[in-house]
Amino acid sequence: MSEFLIIFKDIILPVFILMAIGYYLYLKFKLDLSTLAKLNIYFLVPGFIFVKLYEATFGLELFLQVFGFFLLLVALLYIIAILIAKVMHITGSKRNTFANSVMFFNSGNYGVPVNDLVFKSDPFAMSIQVIMLTLQNIFLFSYGIFTLRAASEGKLRAALGYFKMPVLYAMLSGVLLNAWNVQVPEPVYVSANYIADAMVALALLTLGAQVAKLEFKKGLISIYVSILVRLIGGPAIALLIIWLFNLEGTLAQALFIASAMPTSVNSAVIAEEYKSHPDFAAQTVLFSTIFSMLTVTGVIYLSRIFF
Repeated sequence: MSEFLIIFKDIILPVFILMAIGYYLYLKFKLDLSTLAKLNIYFLVPGFIFVKLYEATFGLELFLQVFGFFLLLVALLYIIAILIAKVMHITGSKRNTFANSVMFFNSGNYGVPVNDLVFKSDPFAMSIQVIMLTLQNIFLFSYGIFTLRAASEGKLRAALGYFKMPVLYAMLSGVLLNAWNVQVPEPVYVSANYIADAMVALALLTLGAQVAKLEFKKGLISIYVSILVRLIGGPAIALLIIWLFNLEGTLAQALFIASAMPTSVNSAVIAEEYKSHPDFAAQTVLFSTIFSMLTVTGVIYLSRIFF
């Protein structure tokens, strides 16, 4: 019970405080959600990814292990999501938004603090989480946006549109400057860190504002199914992969816990930006975050039994 309360106090409560602020500000000032989404996609997330990749210190072997795990996990989740969408007759852009809600999980403002709490600031465990965070953001702001744009603009225009995204160049800059050990000028580096530090707060504020705009409906079975697959199916598949490849110790624990995070806040942000069922996306993020209070605690407990 004490661990449950610690997770709630240190992780869940700060998340909901920031969302509540966004909720209140939207009601009071009628914030422009499209502008908030653009600030996230074109300003905050690129800065965040650049800083994290530039500061990363993990080795090639660890990166390849986490990368292989991530690819297999996301591929299996995608297959499951598409099969469920077909059975439930979810089509068009909503199918893409549904799949995104299952594949993309909150590795940053939720996953990083959970990792820090569970592993007591162990640098090896945090390196694993940083790799997962980086891969999630790269995948979300490439494939995730491509699928939403392709539904309305066509695949060619959507693919070409990705090269206009600052996330791509932030990723390449962070990796190359890190690999070549290039010293970033102090004013630029300080500015980038300010941007990165603001990402979590504004992303959650944006989600709170989206929630304030929502008209909640009963019987949205697709939302409940999405949450079930994300919070229960994700860790179950991760456990299968871990056992299949005989991973163990801190690596296994960190990957198992990372897979249990709720739906990514940024999946709702891009749904708002590209007008692809933003209400569905925001409700999925909100309710998966609420229910994750129980499921993430359970996964942490199981990780200590299994590994």
